[in-house]
Amino acid sequence: MRRPLIAGVSAAGLVAVLTFGSAVAPVRSSDTSATTGAAVAGAPASASGSASANVAALQKHLRAQPRDAAGWAALGFAYVEKARVTGDTTYYPKAEGVLRRSLREAPGNDTALAGLGALAAARHDFHGALRHADRALEANPYGERAAAVRVDALVELGRYDDALAAALRADARRPGIPIFTRLAYVRELRGEVREARRVLDLARESAIEPGDRAYIATQLGELAWNGGDLDRAGREYAEALRVSPGHLPALDGQARVRAARGDVKGALADRAEIVRRLPLPEYLAGYGELLESAGRPDEAKRQYAVAAAWARIARANGVDADLETALFESDHGDPKAALRAARAEYDRRCPAPRPGRKVRQCSVHAADALAWALHVNGRDEEALPYARQATATGYRRPQFRAHLRAIEKALGTRPGGSRDLEDAS
Repeated sequence: MRRPLIAGVSAAGLVAVLTFGSAVAPVRSSDTSATTGAAVAGAPASASGSASANVAALQKHLRAQPRDAAGWAALGFAYVEKARVTGDTTYYPKAEGVLRRSLREAPGNDTALAGLGALAAARHDFHGALRHADRALEANPYGERAAAVRVDALVELGRYDDALAAALRADARRPGIPIFTRLAYVRELRGEVREARRVLDLARESAIEPGDRAYIATQLGELAWNGGDLDRAGREYAEALRVSPGHLPALDGQARVRAARGDVKGALADRAEIVRRLPLPEYLAGYGELLESAGRPDEAKRQYAVAAAWARIARANGVDADLETALFESDHGDPKAALRAARAEYDRRCPAPRPGRKVRQCSVHAADALAWALHVNGRDEEALPYARQATATGYRRPQFRAHLRAIEKALGTRPGGSRDLEDAS
């Protein structure tokens, strides 16, 4: 049995400790897995090879045992995982159907409720994900999957203090890789990079499965990338690919490192392989931008067209794709559509401020998307508070800092100058 990561830590060190996009892997919104939604909690981080086999085996079992509530719940998780590793959102309605069948067979069972939470997170309904996770934890306070979904939902709603408390509580109750990696991501979002790295290093020591080891190495690579350390990032991505060849988030990281070092040919090869296997908007946009930089605009346009088609299909299957739409349209499409989507996403994730507070508590990703959409519409004065809100937690996302610099430059504002965020409400 794994011990909690905080065991034996001093009081000062307690402020420390804990994919995939993804659900054993925490959702890394707008990083490498925003559009994939939550990965299924408890599923290995490199699950593409086993997803189809799991679905087939469960379907066969349920034909023989149609009253098996646990089997229906497991099939629901398998469908969500299948959607994650293939990008095929048509699995989401199937997942909802079998998870509700599980609840008909065994009303209130925590596994099905956790599955509905994972499905809601995958569809970017994070309020719904939180409600389902809370119901599942009422039924079983030690449920790892529900605890993981709860942390993911709180993260995506920008409730980082609550997410930290939830991750620490889950670590105390049932420690394991899914919780460790989430705790690390919460720390990173709060600007506690050294602690995030410490937690991931500890998680790596306990990881056995290649998919888990690859996921952890990739997240360590992301920490290095966000901090501007290309050498360390490259080593971690290479390690992830060594233990789990073809691990897509690591391949994405490797492509970024290669492009940053001027190896456009190598980066293009990596990006082509990524979109061949998983044609998600963030991967397609990244490939398109690289093709444009290489003087291949017609090929780039084809990637952007596929990304736009994915968003339409995702919406038809119940996915809220406003964040992806805002980011994509801001850089490659219709600025007005980008702003509509960004405002909708910000309002959805960021409730009105509590009494006595001027600033909304909000996801840094939603704040950044709204700032950038306002910028491309020439509304930099309005954009600045949101851009500063996106960078206020200490999260070192290079894209966020670049957006803030562009907005400040457009306004002639001194970079890093103080300004009240009260307009971001």
